[in-house]
Amino acid sequence: VVCRTWGLRRCRRRCSSFFMTCDVRAIAFTHVYSDIIFPTGQLWTCSKLRCGEVSLSHSLCSCAADCTEKGNCCANYKSVCEGEKSWLEEECVDIKTPQCPAGFSKSPLILVSLDGFRAGYLESYIGLLPTIKKLRSCGTSTAYMRPAYPTKTFPNHYTIVTGLYPESHGIVDNKMYDVKRNASFSLKDNEKFNPAWYQGEPVWFTAMKNKLKAGTFFWPGSDVPIKGKYPTLYEKYDGKVPFEKRVTTILKWLSLPEGERPDFYTLYMDEPDSAGHRFGPKSSQVIKALMRVDAMMSLVMDGLKQKNLHNCVNLILLSDHGMEEASNKKAAYVSSYQDNTDDFIVIQEIKAKTCRAPDQPMKPYLKEHLPKRLHFANNIRIERVHLYMKTQWQAYKFGGFHGSDNTFKNMQTIFMGYGPGLKYKTTVAPFENIEVYNLLCDLLGIPPAPNNGTHGSLNHLLRNPPHQPVYPAEISPANSCSTKALLPTDERGCVCSSHTKDQVLITYCTLTDMTAKRLHLPYGVPRVLQEKANYCILHHSSYISGYSKDILMPLWVAYTLEPLAGVQPLSSSQEECVRADVRIPASAKQSCSFYKDNSTLTYGFLHPPNLSLNGTESESLITSNMAPMFPVFKGIWDHFHNDLLVKYSQDLNVTNVMSGPIFDKDFDGNYDIMTGRTPNEVPMPTHFFVILTSCKSFSVALQKCDGPLETLSFILPHRPDNMETCHNGSDYSWMKEWAQHHVARVRDIELLTGLSFYHDRLSVTETLQLKTFLPTF
Repeated sequence: VVCRTWGLRRCRRRCSSFFMTCDVRAIAFTHVYSDIIFPTGQLWTCSKLRCGEVSLSHSLCSCAADCTEKGNCCANYKSVCEGEKSWLEEECVDIKTPQCPAGFSKSPLILVSLDGFRAGYLESYIGLLPTIKKLRSCGTSTAYMRPAYPTKTFPNHYTIVTGLYPESHGIVDNKMYDVKRNASFSLKDNEKFNPAWYQGEPVWFTAMKNKLKAGTFFWPGSDVPIKGKYPTLYEKYDGKVPFEKRVTTILKWLSLPEGERPDFYTLYMDEPDSAGHRFGPKSSQVIKALMRVDAMMSLVMDGLKQKNLHNCVNLILLSDHGMEEASNKKAAYVSSYQDNTDDFIVIQEIKAKTCRAPDQPMKPYLKEHLPKRLHFANNIRIERVHLYMKTQWQAYKFGGFHGSDNTFKNMQTIFMGYGPGLKYKTTVAPFENIEVYNLLCDLLGIPPAPNNGTHGSLNHLLRNPPHQPVYPAEISPANSCSTKALLPTDERGCVCSSHTKDQVLITYCTLTDMTAKRLHLPYGVPRVLQEKANYCILHHSSYISGYSKDILMPLWVAYTLEPLAGVQPLSSSQEECVRADVRIPASAKQSCSFYKDNSTLTYGFLHPPNLSLNGTESESLITSNMAPMFPVFKGIWDHFHNDLLVKYSQDLNVTNVMSGPIFDKDFDGNYDIMTGRTPNEVPMPTHFFVILTSCKSFSVALQKCDGPLETLSFILPHRPDNMETCHNGSDYSWMKEWAQHHVARVRDIELLTGLSFYHDRLSVTETLQLKTFLPTF
């Protein structure tokens, strides 16, 4: 408020009124100066005009000379009024050990979320965000962090603090229905405060369970009595509360006595999400929102510095999801696929409506058929039928949206960590937000509750990681598969008229080649973590396999490929020339007769015979290399190896290949325990996995690679039709895009197979980084 030509008494009277104070210049030069009166009680920061003001009890914060004594200074008081450098003005400091004031026996941990802050904003607007820029450059950061699917606010915030996928912690969407409880969850009603929705253990509960205290100024789930408890200090969510009050309250909590003060804090701000939804991610309003949250982070850091905590506190700054531009041109309408949308009834069979066009942007899936990397099936709150949208497509017309595939670029989030517990000026490879919970527990020095993250996979972010992971011990060691007979006593219906008896004898004599282990298993034999698994290792010159007598097929096959110029498909007569493996007892191997009498099923070879070395195809044309396949999938499997694998071998140089079956009929993301099968009954895989491993340095041969490795893994769904791709016939031009859609982490494959890879090559920490990495395209 500007007072012009007021008398001295009038100005002073206004200055002493509620929420007003007067600049000293206005008092001294009342008649010749445009006297400035501003609402001190409504300001959260100091300015030069406020320095030395009279302390008022109703002020939000003070810039008076006695504010330090009274403990009510604004966060930037010392930098503005006492000439100290602000946190932003100081150089980066390598905080090798916590530098905490008296009364702080351990470093507090502050977790800050900026809702809807997509990683791409840092590329576009980092010059406008000086505080966030400094946090990123001085601390530990990544180009992006991958959110959980669906990329929504409540599911991802709760994933961050539990380390669980939405299917595991139960918050599967911002709006959902629980058929068991006949209850609906929405952000707009009080049912969201019912703890029955929230499964898992949030980090504030873990902290309190370990005799620490927690203070949360907003976080999804923090105002709910999960497991019967609220955080030590918490605020019920109210979006109208100014960001400044949220920051100032956290700073006040940090001033509490040690016995009352929280050890862990959360701070949530709903920008730039709100601006992104309303105006779109490329709008000027989003830029303003970004600058506003950067100013709030400046307030946080100045407040910490003023309390001498800036080299004591560990701070994690992240977001929950990104933001995509909505457009009429990329809006999918259900009416385009369904004539009548007035009344929807969910039925089991949706095949007839799956494909209207090969390039349609919206595809319906049964939830168990979604890519396994999404981890979005194993919860009754997830609807059986799921509509999957291609990148940039949605059901909105204007503004911005999120919720899409968590591998899409514009859904990616930010992550940066700063403080004595985190590394200095370090950039790491992208990782998933399920790993953050374990990181938070490590920074707090407490053991985490069981979760979907891989503890130790983020050790390379920590200065002194407290948890040192070890390889899991093998539960079921391999037994022997050997025989003195060179010809099978039971051929299991497998005959090969093109081979003479002498040729068959020669072939069987080569099945004990033990020299190829170093070539085909450069990282060691996969460890079997299944209980009471009955299997043996079979050696061949072109591949090695772990054959399971429980499922009558390999658990895995392994082989190493040089770059391939091309391969010739097997002829039908060659594929039919399969022999019974003499090393496997008749009761533990498949019957060729089973497939000859089955019109809906055929067999495929896990090690493709046409990839064999030096004319050793017959080593692969054997029952111990067979797996049951639907005829349609058999074509996919063959084309993957005859075409796509050839191209990958050229791109990756020398490549090690691991492949095998997956059994996950209950779609819980873990391997099925095989029980109650009759002898010689072959179980049907739900998926097949392929893991490609190569040296990150293209010029270094795999066997000589001492540096980092890179991996590309797939979990290919085993289905009787091609409805997912909306293609039929022999045209496989869609194969690469389809395979990339089903890309996976090695860790996902381990959980689905009960296997553990890479034990004999890398350090455990490097191995965990490799296993938890998900390639994007």
